[in-house]
Amino acid sequence: MPDGGFEKMIPKKLTVLGATGSIGRNVLQVVGQFPGRFTIGALSAQNNMALLAKQVEQYHPSMAAVGDARRAEELTALLPAGLDVDIVCGESGLCRAATQADTDLVVTAVVGAAGLLPTLAAIDAGKQIALANKETLVMAGQVVMARAATQGIDIFPIDSEHSAVFQCLAGNRRQDVARILLTGSGGPFRTMPADRFASITLADALNHPNWEMGRKITIDSATMMNKGLEIIEARWLFDVSIETIEVVVHPQSIVHSMVAFTDGSVIAQLGIPDMKGAIAFALSCPERLNIGQPAPDFAALAQLTFEPPDPDKFHCLRLAAVAGKAAGTLPAVLNAANEVAVFAFLEGKIGFTSIPELIESIMEAHAWTAEPSLEAIINADTWARQQSERFIRDSI
Repeated sequence: MPDGGFEKMIPKKLTVLGATGSIGRNVLQVVGQFPGRFTIGALSAQNNMALLAKQVEQYHPSMAAVGDARRAEELTALLPAGLDVDIVCGESGLCRAATQADTDLVVTAVVGAAGLLPTLAAIDAGKQIALANKETLVMAGQVVMARAATQGIDIFPIDSEHSAVFQCLAGNRRQDVARILLTGSGGPFRTMPADRFASITLADALNHPNWEMGRKITIDSATMMNKGLEIIEARWLFDVSIETIEVVVHPQSIVHSMVAFTDGSVIAQLGIPDMKGAIAFALSCPERLNIGQPAPDFAALAQLTFEPPDPDKFHCLRLAAVAGKAAGTLPAVLNAANEVAVFAFLEGKIGFTSIPELIESIMEAHAWTAEPSLEAIINADTWARQQSERFIRDSI
């Protein structure tokens, strides 16, 4: 780096899809710490126009993408008159934001299947990707990674677990990997007996012991579906078999993940449970930014513990493993059914234990395709959502 620091560097221009969510807000906090290092070309949000308006005023993107025309009108009314920002909406608007001509890196932090098409559009447009959207690779990992390879695109993981694996693999040969060990806190119900799960309330499930996340991801953590989705994501991101990937419950959330090698050695990446470390590394890789984040206080921690996940309590983890091994269209069906089930739980339509019941029912009814096209994957996603909604209607 030249003398004088970041101010003499050409700023990296970012598009942040999902700017008002937990990851998006943390991305912009990191950006705000390094004004000479990063600029913002585009922001997107689905619903929170009040926060998006503040972000647009602060970071001055040339484009803002929102959910629909009504949201576009709402954002326009919230912004100062004369502010030069192009407001676009819908899926096409999200893809336009992802493909801006002068954007260097697209941060995909939208929730759910909505991240797939704009991520593919960004890859096709030659943009580097910082990926916080598990569903993109869960649904269509083979398609996405093949396109990225063809275009010479790097995909930098933002999830703390995949960022940890990415860092552990640095300087090591992929053929020497014996196992990838994805850690997870175990969520709020790690020690709760299985016979009490039927009484779990929404407030219980949203009370994560270590991490501050969006509502959907917090519920996925409570069911451990987040670990299941991460297994499938890791399979594609690091080009390993599903059988190579193992989930280890680590209640302290200090070891973010580990890689075991064929010689018996294990490399782990550690840090406090805060997403900004993984975000900063994805934005600046291979550099490490001084974001003012402390290292763990190991003396105060005293011990780090590990245990296997309980398969009798966390059925979503088993279902994800089944979908991951089958591949084809089944992971897209798993993901779609889970999204519908989680939002139904958030809305009070179904109970906590109905989440895995719904998912398993939809997976069993699916006519699986082994080597699907992108169109077939999207059709499977649509079918699973329709069937899941029917399941909910019939259960009410």
